[in-house]
Amino acid sequence: MYTDYHIHSEFSDDSKTLMEKQIEKAVSLGLEEICFTEHVDYGIKKDWTEDDIEWRGGDGVGTSIDEMDPLTNANYPEYFGKLLRMKKIYGNKITIRNGLEFGVQEHTISQYEKLVEDYGEYLDFILLSFHQVDNKEFWNGEFLKGKTQEEYNIGYYEEMLRVVSRFDNFDVLAHVDLISRYDPEGRFPFEKIKGILTEIFQLIIEKGKGIEINTSSWHYELDDTMPARDILKLYHDLGGKIITMGSDAHKPEYIGDHFEDARNILKEIGFTEIYTFEKHQPIAHEL
Repeated sequence: MYTDYHIHSEFSDDSKTLMEKQIEKAVSLGLEEICFTEHVDYGIKKDWTEDDIEWRGGDGVGTSIDEMDPLTNANYPEYFGKLLRMKKIYGNKITIRNGLEFGVQEHTISQYEKLVEDYGEYLDFILLSFHQVDNKEFWNGEFLKGKTQEEYNIGYYEEMLRVVSRFDNFDVLAHVDLISRYDPEGRFPFEKIKGILTEIFQLIIEKGKGIEINTSSWHYELDDTMPARDILKLYHDLGGKIITMGSDAHKPEYIGDHFEDARNILKEIGFTEIYTFEKHQPIAHEL
């Protein structure tokens, strides 16, 4: 079963790629199933219905609103509506699932619970991600600023543990060691995070949740997989079975990127199945 369970389109604020272009690329590669997982990052971004939305792009002088991008979460009604249209057009070629990527922080949990209450009936799959802590993002170095490497790495995993302890509305924990992508000091030693990762994995396994292997590590030229092999092995050794494969593609060229390499690595570690989801129910497929 060849699937890509982490794809973005024009409904994510950091992608301009039309949904149909992502689907057409997936079909051309022979993928059997895909899931769109558009961004929701409360605390950092507002919903499209809120006031005082920030805009990105242009020089601020003589730039039309059509040339700029709103810094918002996915427009849920338009997103689910377009997914329905895409299924009617491409449904005989590929299975398309409805997903969202939740960038949860401890203080935003209630907003995600409300979102699931409002739109949960439309969803097959939810990725739980950590893109920021205390409304401070990783990509721009804000969360790392003024901290030692140990402080920002441990702080990242402590936030993850707090959230998975309190929040159940997700299916898979995305790119577990995302902080490593932005760490100017290099990869933080696995032995220093093994204990807290063990707590996190024991919790999500008990809850019936899984993790993903995120193949964006190749195009970001990281020194290991995402999560790293040690982390994947720890999850496996603790009894974790549910794992999805996602490219995190924001452009068509990254759909299904390095999936054969990722499959081989999972097999070497001992995984025998890859998973898809329908209405949050995990479905196992032989690797």
